[in-house]
Amino acid sequence: MKTLGLTILGFPCDQFGGQEPGLKHEILSGLKHVRPGNGFVPNFLLFEKGDVNGNDEQEVFTFLKSSCPPVGDYFAPKVKLLWEPVKISDIKWNFEKFLVGPDGKPLKRWHPSVTISEVRAEIRKLLIILYTQDALDLTDL
Repeated sequence: MKTLGLTILGFPCDQFGGQEPGLKHEILSGLKHVRPGNGFVPNFLLFEKGDVNGNDEQEVFTFLKSSCPPVGDYFAPKVKLLWEPVKISDIKWNFEKFLVGPDGKPLKRWHPSVTISEVRAEIRKLLIILYTQDALDLTDL
């Protein structure tokens, strides 16, 4: 993916049913041996655990959520949401995804239930548009 100019970033969060209880130094080991396990080692930049919703959400998520429309209005049962206040624009559950363009502007937001193959197909379409536009710009020189 890096050859195409893409970088994947992971942001662990424990606000969804307490599914990421590990301390900072335990998260990588948990990924490798528990969930998903089987020796999994992420090939992307993994940030420190933090909040993605509520009063203490990280600024990057405030920006992303204000730039991309919500991906549905359904939240998991209220007892599993561990933040206040809950807003319709909030991230709905683990593995919600955002695509940010090379200029830093968010381009797309995907619901957690969207499969990686769907995300991959949409990214390919966007790359074709981006590289086609770049090629057209070069012909104007």
